[in-house]
Amino acid sequence: MPTKKELLQAQIQHIDIKQHNVVALVDAMASMAYSSRDLARAASIYDMMLRDTECGVILCLAGSMVSAGLQKVIVDLVRNNMVDAIVSTGANIVDQDFFEALGYRHYIAGEEYKYGAGDAELRDLAIDRIYDTFIDEDELRICDAATEKITNSLETRPYSSREFIAEMGAYLKKNGRTPENGNNDSIVLACYEKDVPIFCPAFSDCSAGFGLVAHQHARRGKPVVSIDSAKDFYELTQLKIANPTTGLLMLGGGVPKNFAQDIVVAADILGVEASMHKYAIQITVADARDGALSGSTLKEASSWGKVDLTYEQMVFAEATIAFPLIAAYAYHKNGAAERTGKLFAQVLVEPVTA
Repeated sequence: MPTKKELLQAQIQHIDIKQHNVVALVDAMASMAYSSRDLARAASIYDMMLRDTECGVILCLAGSMVSAGLQKVIVDLVRNNMVDAIVSTGANIVDQDFFEALGYRHYIAGEEYKYGAGDAELRDLAIDRIYDTFIDEDELRICDAATEKITNSLETRPYSSREFIAEMGAYLKKNGRTPENGNNDSIVLACYEKDVPIFCPAFSDCSAGFGLVAHQHARRGKPVVSIDSAKDFYELTQLKIANPTTGLLMLGGGVPKNFAQDIVVAADILGVEASMHKYAIQITVADARDGALSGSTLKEASSWGKVDLTYEQMVFAEATIAFPLIAAYAYHKNGAAERTGKLFAQVLVEPVTA
């Protein structure tokens, strides 16, 4: 069995869409078939979202996208006013992005580890595996401790995940974990600096959850910091009310997908006639027939009053292949040139009224 040091050698490299102009390639795919044509149409819809300056773009992240090498793609979209809000699993934001912002990395696992060979030995070495990627468990525990430290610094009251993650961005800024100081950029930091809110509707299902558990255990019987998932839902719904024209760019499905789609219905329940999401793209390999696609295709979501049918596209492809092509296409088409950030985090300073 190799040593821990030997296994944690080759770092995952985050792809840089700025270095790859794929416009001609993706345009050529429009005259092909199957998923190629779907991908080309999705790329053109994302370009349309950005050229529609009234549109608020919501990026949804499920699965393990940051550990797979997509962190820089997302950072570049945020920094270039191509994303206005993010709805994500906690793992992407905390265990992976914030983790890397603290100075740690994800590593390439050898082919022999993909299907479970050696997992017991990895456990003995405190190495965690995500398919073909390794993470140092000892470093993850430091990430857990950092979230506990942030939690302990806060006033004891309920927070939305958006508020808590903003505090994580402030923590990175305060502690010099910035590109200006030679550190990797991060989604949490970029969103903090660009007033792009991040929502993790199942926030305790990540390293932040461990920090919150430790905080509440230490303060049992006393007031504590907690996460208010209803406040998450209300805040994201406020954004829909404040900015009626919206578009979804979704990687995977799960809670982020449904959470973002449901704000149309939530606004209606609040007595505000909100239009369906005007644009919607979903990149997935899941199947709708067994519920694995979070229950619905985008066309099915239209029956619930969530997604308009004019500019929607399902792309049945693995996200680490499809997303860089779609994002790079939109970046190099320069559709965001006339766009300014929506500064949605500032909208949430005071509640939006109908």
